[in-house]
Amino acid sequence: MQWKVGRVKITKVVELETVGSTRFILPLATNDEIRKLPWLIPHFATEEGRLKMSIHSLVVETPTRRIVVDTGLGNDKQGRGVPTWNNRTTPFLETMTAAGFAPDSIDTVLCTHLHVDHVGWNTKLVDGQWVPTFAKARYVFGRTEYEHWRDHSIEPDKAAVFGDSVQPIIDADRADLIPSDHQLSDEISMIPTPGHSPGHMSILIKSDGKQGLLTGDVAHHPCQMAHLDWSSTADSDQRQSAATRAELFGRFADTETLVIGGHFSAGHIRRDEDAFRFVALGS
Repeated sequence: MQWKVGRVKITKVVELETVGSTRFILPLATNDEIRKLPWLIPHFATEEGRLKMSIHSLVVETPTRRIVVDTGLGNDKQGRGVPTWNNRTTPFLETMTAAGFAPDSIDTVLCTHLHVDHVGWNTKLVDGQWVPTFAKARYVFGRTEYEHWRDHSIEPDKAAVFGDSVQPIIDADRADLIPSDHQLSDEISMIPTPGHSPGHMSILIKSDGKQGLLTGDVAHHPCQMAHLDWSSTADSDQRQSAATRAELFGRFADTETLVIGGHFSAGHIRRDEDAFRFVALGS
């Protein structure tokens, strides 16, 4: 899937797609509740009320840069809390290369946050060592986010992810730590959106009078636009994440801003009484 924001092109490269099996992350999104939101069907949910989600990277091409936003789960990783996320052997890099994005053509890797499903392809296993997958790229991490996970990396569920997908980037001297409101280029700037994680950032794209928003995990699914209080079990501060959703979605509602989620595809945000709905492109 590809979209354009002015002179910026965005390409979605999917690693994993799911239908259902999402209650562990959004327990309030029951089938019955989802069926009460018919605008979700068919793009974001099935007729039965099962959520459609994906784990993907977004390749953002500006006139001067080629950026990978978030890097999924990765191959050969161990110590993950979700069993099927361990020891994966998928053709993700081959898929990316076939789409025209060979790893060595990437000059920037930008992580909205440092959770397990957003950093996995930061590294790959070569001769028993974790090395940067995108060897010519600078890896851009939020400083607040990085320092939080560094300071908590002794906890077992965080140690594996930090150890195999973040620390090797630091050791290779490929990382740039940025403030949460950093401007990366003429077209790309960060918006601080804490709550899902302490230093979570969303990405604002501006080009030729057009605007795009890559939300990251402010919401895992568009159903959280209708129910701002449906916080994810993975949110570090559920009250803050709900406030961030209200603020961010309110800022871009009823505009022509192209919005793409960290786990869902593109559309526009519209106000709907005291909350919001998401209108998929082409619907």
